Amino acid sequence: MVTYLPISSPFIRFAGRYVDEAFEVAAGYNFFVFEAALVPFEVTAANLVIHYWTDAIPLPAMISIIIVLYLLLNVFAVKWYGESEFWLALSKVLLSIGLILFTFITMVGGNPIGDRFGFRYWNDPGAFQPYIKEGDLGRWLGFLACLMYASFTIAGPDYLSMAAGESVNPRGNLPKAYNGMFYRLTTFFVLGALCVGILVPYNDETMASAFERGAAGAAASPYVIAMDRLGIPILPHIVNAMILLAVFSAGNSYVYCASRTLFGLALDGKAPRVFTKCTKAGVPIYCVIVVLLIALLSFLQVSNSASVVLDWIVSLVTASQLINFSVITFTYTRFRKACMVQGIPRESLPYKSLGQPYIAYIAMVSTTIMAFVGGYEVFLPGNWDVPTFLFSYTMIFVFPVLYFGWKIFNKTSIRKFEEIDLITGVEEIEEYTRNYTPTPPSNIVSRFGDWLFS
Repeated sequence: MVTYLPISSPFIRFAGRYVDEAFEVAAGYNFFVFEAALVPFEVTAANLVIHYWTDAIPLPAMISIIIVLYLLLNVFAVKWYGESEFWLALSKVLLSIGLILFTFITMVGGNPIGDRFGFRYWNDPGAFQPYIKEGDLGRWLGFLACLMYASFTIAGPDYLSMAAGESVNPRGNLPKAYNGMFYRLTTFFVLGALCVGILVPYNDETMASAFERGAAGAAASPYVIAMDRLGIPILPHIVNAMILLAVFSAGNSYVYCASRTLFGLALDGKAPRVFTKCTKAGVPIYCVIVVLLIALLSFLQVSNSASVVLDWIVSLVTASQLINFSVITFTYTRFRKACMVQGIPRESLPYKSLGQPYIAYIAMVSTTIMAFVGGYEVFLPGNWDVPTFLFSYTMIFVFPVLYFGWKIFNKTSIRKFEEIDLITGVEEIEEYTRNYTPTPPSNIVSRFGDWLFS
C-alpha cells in the first residue's frame, strides 16, 4: 500500500481512506497511545540502567532530569533529530553484533576460565522452563509468555512507513528498506534469543534474584551475568553504557513520533485544534507537552518496583501494538479487494508480497487473538490484579469505543469497494518516479548508512 501511494502517516490515513473515517480515528489514537506509553517505559528503563552505577541520585530527581532532557531535545534541538538518530541507531546495531560475537567466542572457550560450555544449558536444565504449571502445559505457558514479550519487541517495520511521504524515491527505496529491516530484525531477534539461551540457564539464581528485586540496569542482563561468571571485567560497564544510550535514544524517538501523531490528528480535525499550535521552529509544542505529561507515569516506580511498572507498560504497549498490526492487515485486505473490484491488476503494483491475501488473514487473526490473550494470567486462580488487568485490556475496550463513538457522532459509513479512492495522488508519485535521478552517496559513511538502513 505504501509503495503504491507513499504518504505521511500512511497506515493511519489508509484506515480512513480504505475502510472508514471512524476506523482512522480509532487507529490514530491507538497508535498515539502506543507511542506515548513507550516514553515512560524508556524513562523507567533508563533510570534502572543509571542506578547500576550509583544510587546517589534520588529516584524522583532522576525521572525529572530525563523528562526535562526529552523536553529540551524535542523543543530546542529537534533540527538535529535525524542526524543524532542515525548515529544512535548505528550504536544499537554495533551493540547487537558485539553481543552475538561475545557469545560465540566465549561458548567455544575464549574466556578467562577456559570454559567451553557450548550448548550445555540446553541439556541441563533444558531449553524450556515450566511456567505457572508443571509438565507440558507449563512449558507451553512458558513459550506463550515469551511470545507475549516478542509481540512487544517486534515494533519497527511499520515505523518505516511513517516517513514515506518525505522519503527520496519511495517506490524504489521502500521495498528494499522493508525487506532489509525484516531480515535484519529477524536475524538479530533469533540470534539474540539463541545467545541468551546459550549463556545462562533458565534457573540461574543470579538472574532470578535480579528480576525478583528489580535489579538495576545490566545487573539483570543475561550477558552481564555471563560476563561476571566468566570473570570478564570492564565489559559489563561498556554494555550498560551502550544500553543507556539505546534506551535514551528510543525514548526521545517515541516523544517525537507520538507528538507528530497527535499533531497529524489535530491537522485532520480529529483532535482539538489547540494541538496544531507550533513554535517558530515548527515544533508542535502542546503535543510534546501532552506526551511528556503521559511520561509522568514513570513516577509509578516511586511507590512500586521498577520491574512491576515496566510489566504494566509492556502490557499496555503490547495490546496497542497488536491492535495496530490488526488494523494494518485488515486495511490491506480492503485495499486488495478494492483493486480487484476497480480493475487495477496486482501486477501493476510497485511491490507485491508473497502469499497474499492468505498471509494477511493469518496475521490479522493471529494478532487479534494475541491482543486478547495478552493478560490471561490475571484470570488464573489467585492471580487477579486490577492494574495488570487495566494495562492489559484498556486499549482493547477503548478502540471500539473510539470507533463507534466517532461513527455515531459523525454518521460515517464503511466505504464500498467501488467507491474507495485508489487514484488521488497516484499520478503525482508516478511522475516523480519517472523523473527521479539517483544521487550517489557522497562518502563512505553515507554508503555504509545506505546499506545498513535501507
